[in-house]
Amino acid sequence: MDWSIQDIARIAGTTSRTLRHYDAVGLLKPSRVGGNGYRYYDRDSLMRLQRILLLRDLGLGLDAIGRVLDDRTDAAPALRDHLAWLRTERERLARQIASVESTIHAVEEGEEIMAEQMFDGFDHTQYKDEVEERWGKEAYASSDRWWRSKTPEERRDWQERQQRLAADWQAAAADGVAPDSDRAQELARRHADWLADIPGTPGYGTGAPLAAYLTGLGDMYVADPRFAANYGGEAGATFVRDALRHYAQHLA
Repeated sequence: MDWSIQDIARIAGTTSRTLRHYDAVGLLKPSRVGGNGYRYYDRDSLMRLQRILLLRDLGLGLDAIGRVLDDRTDAAPALRDHLAWLRTERERLARQIASVESTIHAVEEGEEIMAEQMFDGFDHTQYKDEVEERWGKEAYASSDRWWRSKTPEERRDWQERQQRLAADWQAAAADGVAPDSDRAQELARRHADWLADIPGTPGYGTGAPLAAYLTGLGDMYVADPRFAANYGGEAGATFVRDALRHYAQHLA
C-alpha cells in the first residue's frame, strides 16, 4: 500500500511543499512517482518521515537529520531510542502539568501551597543512582546540597545556562563544524566551565573537571538517549563527545 503526497501531508500534519522540499534535498524520496507526476509514499517512507519529524522536534536541522538517518539506517532500533526518550519526557511533563494544576487550584481556592508538590517534575534527583554508581555517593550528596541551597531564581538561571549551551552545541553540529575546530573547542571550554561550577564534580575547586570525567560524560551522552536528546540525538551527542575528547587532551 502507498499513500499520495496529499494524504501524507494531511496525516503527518505537514504540507506538500515541505515533502517536496525533503525530496529536493535528498532527505525523503517518494517510493514512486505516478505517470501523472504525483508522488507516492510506501510504508518505509512513512517510517523515515516519522524519524525526520521526531528529529525536527529535537531541534536538529535538515543536514544533521540526514547524517543521523545515514548513520542509523535500521529504523526499528533508532525508533526504540526515540520511544525511550519520549516516554521519559511524557512522564516528566505529566508530573509538571499536575504540579502546575495543583498550584493553580491552591491559588484559586485560597489553600496553602505545598512547596514539595510545586516542583514535582522538575526533579534533578532522577539520575541519583547513576551518579553514585559512576562517581560515588559523596559526589551526588555534594551536588544535591548545592542544588537545594539555590533559590528558585538561581535554579532557573542555571538551567537557562545549560539550555543555551545545549542549543549552541546543536547549532554547531548542524553547521557541520569539526570537533577540533575553534568553535567546537570554545563550546567544550564552556561545557567544562559549566561542569566545574558543580560541587561533587571530579576536579571541582581546581577550575576544571578531570579529563577522564569529561570524556566519560561524553561517552555517556552518546550511549544514553536521555542525555543524547539534549544535543539533538545520537549524532549531535557524538559531536559533543568528540569535541570534549579533544579538549580533554589539554587537561590531562
